Amino acid sequence: MKTVLFVSNGHGEDLNGSTVLAALRDRCPDWHFLAAPLVGEGQAYRKLGVPVVTPTRKMPSGGFIYMDAGQLWQDLRAGLGTQTWQQIQILRRQKVDGVVAVGDAVAIAGALLTGAPFVSFLVSLSARYTGRLQLPFPALHLLRHRRCRLILARDAFTAKLLQEQRYPAEFVGYPILDLLQVDRPTIQPPPDRPLVALLPGSRLPEAAHNFALLLQLVTRVPSPMSFWAALVPALHAQLPAIAPGWHWDGQTLHQENHEIHCPPQAFAEILTRCHGAVGMAGTAIEQAVGLGKPVLQIPGEGPQFTYRFAEAQMRLLGRSVQTVGTGPATPATLALAAQRLVEILGDRDYLDRCPAWGIESVGTPGGTQRIVDRLTCVL
Repeated sequence: MKTVLFVSNGHGEDLNGSTVLAALRDRCPDWHFLAAPLVGEGQAYRKLGVPVVTPTRKMPSGGFIYMDAGQLWQDLRAGLGTQTWQQIQILRRQKVDGVVAVGDAVAIAGALLTGAPFVSFLVSLSARYTGRLQLPFPALHLLRHRRCRLILARDAFTAKLLQEQRYPAEFVGYPILDLLQVDRPTIQPPPDRPLVALLPGSRLPEAAHNFALLLQLVTRVPSPMSFWAALVPALHAQLPAIAPGWHWDGQTLHQENHEIHCPPQAFAEILTRCHGAVGMAGTAIEQAVGLGKPVLQIPGEGPQFTYRFAEAQMRLLGRSVQTVGTGPATPATLALAAQRLVEILGDRDYLDRCPAWGIESVGTPGGTQRIVDRLTCVL
């Protein structure tokens, strides 16, 4: 029986890692799996019943220290230094047959600490940001290690550039599109209006602040549209407090002539059926782009979804994504964004191009099983 450890460093990384782990466990039921989520609480692994071997803690920055270096001090005060030292010691003691490192240099370094052969899935690193292979030096150096059996890139362009420098890199797919399965329809949008998905993100309290901005945008949209909010359960439970001035009937927010539908547990259906999205998120926007949807971004105050993050996401995901504003959204920014949303959904030529752009930047569904195929060969 093989023991395989998944090491990841971030919410999106945990999501991708746990998706692959679940499929690999189905394929190899006699294997034993462990998880080491180095950032956050690792809920994606815990929901699968996978033992988490490293200590976890929710830090004030949400893991986005690189977006705002000032938050590093807050994380240190919350115990980041002690937790990191404990994680290092635990990883060094692990006796495993193989490791899957999901993330950037931090996850790769964690894999190396175990002394076992590893596969690197570069979820958060891409040459599409700059148009050339400009990954952080530690990552490129660590990936030269003899125990690195395979590098799975998050897009074809990055894999091509890594191959040109003789890294054992491939692109076989991106698991996030495989999470959007809709078993049966549960929402009934009106047929005479475009369906717009609202994506405020998943981390609280930031997601609550983001959703408050999206509420203001909805009231400024001059054309009839049907708005559907894709909310995590924790945010859904806070709606009455987040939306003062709106009437909440348990399913929909109402204010004068405006409505925002907020059905619970309908994220995948909202995303697959929408004509476009307004987003202040990371993974959800990647999923929307992969589905061929246009996305309008509005910067918030962070710590994750700032203009810096939004601008980087535009470079990563290409022409399907547009951003209004260069700083935290103001009433003027929201008015411009509302008008831009009308223009985007009325541009048939642009909408027709989005599916091809989505395939170019995110790939096609089925990536999870293709990744599992490769892992069973090299682990």
